[in-house]
Amino acid sequence: MASTEPINNKPTKTAVPLESATPKPEQVDSDTQNQVNNLEKDGVVSSKEQSQPALQEQDVTENQPDTTSDSSALFQAIGIITGKVNFILEGDNQRSTITIGNKEYPLFYASRKQRAFEALKKEIEATGEPTQRLVVYPKFTHFPGRDQPPNVGFQVVGFDKGRQSEVISQQLQDMEFKLCGLWQFIPVCRTPCISVFKNFTKERLSYIKQSEPAKKVKFMKASHLPLFWRDALVPPFRFNPKAPKEEQGRPVFIQIKAKFVPHRDAFEFDSLLELPQEKPPRFLKASKDDKATAMAQKKAALKAAGKDFGPPRGKPTAEGSSAERTFKGKPKGDFKGKPKQMPKPKPKTQQ
Repeated sequence: MASTEPINNKPTKTAVPLESATPKPEQVDSDTQNQVNNLEKDGVVSSKEQSQPALQEQDVTENQPDTTSDSSALFQAIGIITGKVNFILEGDNQRSTITIGNKEYPLFYASRKQRAFEALKKEIEATGEPTQRLVVYPKFTHFPGRDQPPNVGFQVVGFDKGRQSEVISQQLQDMEFKLCGLWQFIPVCRTPCISVFKNFTKERLSYIKQSEPAKKVKFMKASHLPLFWRDALVPPFRFNPKAPKEEQGRPVFIQIKAKFVPHRDAFEFDSLLELPQEKPPRFLKASKDDKATAMAQKKAALKAAGKDFGPPRGKPTAEGSSAERTFKGKPKGDFKGKPKQMPKPKPKTQQ
């Protein structure tokens, strides 16, 4: 079974509701440090005072004391699901799914986890038992419409034969997940989310520097996981475009255990692993320039292939172009002149 990187969940000794969490800086050479500084200016690497991604970057305080309570904190989303694994052959292609209750979800695997996925297939073929306990990363794809539910799938990390040899298998029960990220609202989801970003490493920094904008954006794409947390210890951050920068605040970094609920396609809070932290671990995010470049390249590729984006969604523009393109038929009623007066009600006869 593939190994994972669990977080060391040592109990904190402090009684304050929020912890400061600036990880200790890594020992890096001058060239690497210069690359980090350049990427921080471009909005690719979060600084020590990193705020919510939609906000502007905060200034970096070079001599800021280290007040980290747990320097091992990482962005993470990993858990256990149990269900019937299905391998479906469609022509020359094969896709895989897992059925949990009465719902079916797609299964994915990264190239580095292909051996674990192939081992899962051999296990099912050898035992004839399709119901398996899998270690997975949750994959949520949100859409522009806030009322449109996200697509939910799972990326296979490994599977458990019942030996309980892995740390994650010992820590988590079926349908339980360890979620560590920024607690906030995002524009495309009505439910607050835990936003899980890519953890910063020198190796990932080197990869990003050599990649094209489209690959950068895809690699650094965050995972936003809807979470229902009644009586939350801290409220989720909500960006207010009308409020001044100094009054915006920022999302806190939380580390929790949550249960995946299939009928809601979301997570429900179970327990707190660590106290919320004001400052998250260092992470990677795509800059606005890279996002714009990647989008322009995608549009150009679709146009060259004879395809194009559909009409814009949402409210029609001032000219009404969106509504005019989609509306068919004749409008009901006559809107010219003054509205007709309704007849006065007849007086009730007294009995």
